[in-house]
Amino acid sequence: MLLTDRLAQKLGIHPGDHLQVEVLEGKRIKKDVLVTGVVNDMFGLSVYMNLHTLNRLLGEGDNIASVAVALDRTRLQAFNAETKATPKIATVIFKASALQSFEETSARTILVFTSIVTAFAAAIAVGVVYNSARIALAERAWELASLRVLGFTRREVFALLLGELGVELMLAIPFGLWLGYLLSLLLVSLIHTETIAFPVIVAPRTYAYAALITLAAGIVSALIVRHRIDHLDLVGVLKTRE
Repeated sequence: MLLTDRLAQKLGIHPGDHLQVEVLEGKRIKKDVLVTGVVNDMFGLSVYMNLHTLNRLLGEGDNIASVAVALDRTRLQAFNAETKATPKIATVIFKASALQSFEETSARTILVFTSIVTAFAAAIAVGVVYNSARIALAERAWELASLRVLGFTRREVFALLLGELGVELMLAIPFGLWLGYLLSLLLVSLIHTETIAFPVIVAPRTYAYAALITLAAGIVSALIVRHRIDHLDLVGVLKTRE
């Protein structure tokens, strides 16, 4: 017998343990079954067993509970009509219909939630980078003005401040990506249910988007700082002593 990882965790079962199984219909037998392994399954709390072993356990013939079929799309309607006309077939589930139902319900909710979180994250990233640039300029206004008086050009003074901002961004982006992944693990763990477990899969382009947004915020902040450096009041700044 194989158990899904969440069911095994819920029951406290490990491979090699025995699990008592009770059949709730027919002869209502009870038997101890060896758990041979645990499988990772996103949907439901399921138990898997070899068909012949299950039939022998139940004392039944070669009964089949479900069948997975690979079907040609052109034969979909004919297959559906044929299965509906067969009395012994209780339910037919099509993968495309299940995916469409998921996209219309759970996927839409997840998309809205993700969009809101992404918008807040982008706003925070822009605000943090811009404020860091403003603070750096405010703290070094006297030094920068002194350099301008000593003959440094606007571009050279800007390059000094830009270098500091660039180093901060290069150090912050990898740490931020790692921290974002940990936050994704936390958020996904909060929406787990017994019926479905969402895996955390972060596409490479997601990391690229996050890094580009941060870099774009840095570039815009640098341009604003450059404008302020160009209009720096040298006389007024030099009159202010620390």
